[in-house]
Amino acid sequence: MDKILQMLSDLRPEFDFSASENFIEDGYLDSFDVVALVSGLEEAFHILIDGLDILPENFSSVDSIAGLVVKSGGTLA
Repeated sequence: MDKILQMLSDLRPEFDFSASENFIEDGYLDSFDVVALVSGLEEAFHILIDGLDILPENFSSVDSIAGLVVKSGGTLA
């Protein structure tokens, strides 16, 4: 989870992701950020995220992103 939070902070340092309950609704992440985040997650966790899983609800919180990583075969340890 810390790794994901760090990736988000590196991507958009102007936002405090720990203070948001929904990154998409709060405007913390836009479509370009999601594309960059998918690429970063794939590299960091050695996974391939299915294009059908690139949905706003999978990027709305650290927990939802962590769930996507696990669903895609990654481990958060």
